[in-house]
Amino acid sequence: MTQDEKWNARYNEVVVFIETNKRNPSRYDDTERGLYCNWLHHNRKVMNTGKMKTERVEKFRKLLELTKKMSEGRSKMSDG
Repeated sequence: MTQDEKWNARYNEVVVFIETNKRNPSRYDDTERGLYCNWLHHNRKVMNTGKMKTERVEKFRKLLELTKKMSEGRSKMSDG
C-alpha cells in the first residue's frame, strides 16, 4: 500500500467516524486519540507549514470544515 493509499484510507476512516457518530474524535478516548486525533493534528501541522501534497490540501480542508461544523453544533447544544 502506498503512502497516498494509506493517507486516503485514514482520511475516509475519519470522515466515516464523524458522520457516523455525529461528533469529532475525542482526545480523551485512547482509541480515538490514537487513530484519529493524532492523524488530524499531524496533518493540520503539515498543511499549515506548506508541506502537504497539493492533491491532499483540498480534501483535508473539507475535513477541517466538517470538524468545525461538528464542534460548533456541539457548543450550540451545550448552550441551549
